[in-house]
Formats: sequence, C-alpha cells, structure tokens
Amino acid sequence: MATDNHKTVRVRLVKGLRGCQERHRKSVQALGLRKTNDVRELKDSPSVRGLINQVGYLVRVEE
Repeated sequence: MATDNHKTVRVRLVKGLRGCQERHRKSVQALGLRKTNDVRELKDSPSVRGLINQVGYLVRVEE
C-alpha cells in the first residue's frame, strides 16, 4: 500500500556562498540550490534535515 501523503519542505537559499566552507557549498549543492533565492521543494527526510541543519545560516525553510 503506497500512500501519497509525502511531507515536503521548501528550502530557499538566502545568502551567497562566497566565503563559506567548501563542505557547506557541497551541502547546498546537494540540496539542489545554485543561486541566491533559489527554491526547492524536497521530501522531508532525516538526511535532508541534516543538510539543512548544517547550512542553516545560508538557507530558510518555508514549510
């Protein structure tokens, strides 16, 4: 039985990537964000939440 009630989370890149750590850049890239004000709607999972927590100073969560 597959359920279509997948929770999603909207993530917006609100700060530029200049001057931040390389691994934080890679985390932002893994979220699918490229430029400032890019928005992605991702499936809410522990791995996505971990990436968001790591770069919380660069992104904003719009639930």
